[in-house]
Amino acid sequence: MRSQTDLTSESSMEESASRQSPKEKDQMTDPKAFDEIARRIFAPAYPVIAEQIIEATGIKKGFCLDIGCGGGHLGMALAKRGPFDLGFLDPSQGMRELAVQNVAEAGLSDRVRILEGCAESIPLPDHSVDLAISRGSIFFWKDLVSAFKEIYRVLKPGGKTYIGGGFGSDAIKKEISRKMEQRKQGGDTWKKKVSERLGPDAVDRFNKLLTESGIPDFAIFQDQGKGLWIMISKGEAHGTL
Repeated sequence: MRSQTDLTSESSMEESASRQSPKEKDQMTDPKAFDEIARRIFAPAYPVIAEQIIEATGIKKGFCLDIGCGGGHLGMALAKRGPFDLGFLDPSQGMRELAVQNVAEAGLSDRVRILEGCAESIPLPDHSVDLAISRGSIFFWKDLVSAFKEIYRVLKPGGKTYIGGGFGSDAIKKEISRKMEQRKQGGDTWKKKVSERLGPDAVDRFNKLLTESGIPDFAIFQDQGKGLWIMISKGEAHGTL
């Protein structure tokens, strides 16, 4: 049975989508437009977040799964900072094709597997992932309880996650916000969207969903500049839920 929390989460995302302009919706559904924004506007955030992932989790090598990878920019930034092999998971064929191109341009093709799927259904065996990361895609997952359980399933004992949304620092956030506002010709849609997704209510919502998922060990970090991030830790003695 679907929980009331899940239904509320989905309703909130549908309302957010209904408020978007046709241009915004095109950017979300057009992989090339989406990737262009990642390259031109969000690029400074990825290497900073990659460093923060390593610092927060203490994981410096192994197999990393980037969930909802888009063009693969965060995963590639992480690969440049340690001997990681990566799985790039995305439900969109267009995004996966872009990820293939971006990975090839970065010279990382021999270290990356492109996977078709979503957070709720990950095509990997139990206990196969050292580190699961995701920036921004969690706000579009259809069933968060199922997604958290599935991510926990694929984590190795000792594995961790760094999942959420953010910009790396307050300075980068301000610069990205300025550029996004310029693209929207001075509208306040971008600021409202960030506030909804990363505001204080989000911490309570994710805490309830993680508890409902039965995840035994998790922490939620929130910082004005860094953003909101969920770290799930799988103990050495823990199996699947």
